[in-house]
Amino acid sequence: MKFDPDQLPGAHALTYLRERLRDVPDFPKPGILFKDITPLLADPRALHITLDLLAQRFIGEHIDVVVGIESRGFIFGGALSARLNASFVPVRKPGKLPWKTDRVAYALEYGEAELEMHVQSIKPGSRVLIVDDLLATGGTAKAAAQLTQRQGGIVDGYAFVVELDFLPGRTKLTEGLDPKPIVYSIVHVG
Repeated sequence: MKFDPDQLPGAHALTYLRERLRDVPDFPKPGILFKDITPLLADPRALHITLDLLAQRFIGEHIDVVVGIESRGFIFGGALSARLNASFVPVRKPGKLPWKTDRVAYALEYGEAELEMHVQSIKPGSRVLIVDDLLATGGTAKAAAQLTQRQGGIVDGYAFVVELDFLPGRTKLTEGLDPKPIVYSIVHVG
């Protein structure tokens, strides 16, 4: 039997995690249905399941660096980097990092934003996994990938707890790339 890492979450695990997501209407602005992961974080079992599933998918991929996107990507990225024996690099909102930074602007599903990364935080040729809690339009993760690539890092994959399948995020992260990076999400919302 061939092992398919994209089929890791069983129905029970997925149901358990879905039940720990809270819908918050009209946040951060009217018309947006926000997927709140704080109930998942508050449940130790759910958090362990999430981290186990994220790590299991990337074991054997030889990831050198995990890039965690502020702020919820830090929660999963730091723990995931330890499980994958990789370094951790934070990507933050402007003005939060104390040393020399590189900055990129990008579009959100509900506005615009910027991200920064310390320069020289990724060695050229490093295999990188970008982690965040949610994949929507892909703008934030794509911006983190741009910062990674400017330093010579190779984006091997993206990992998310939740993916909004009705938005084009997955396509945005892989378009024009060969080979295509892995895009792995545990919970899919249609």
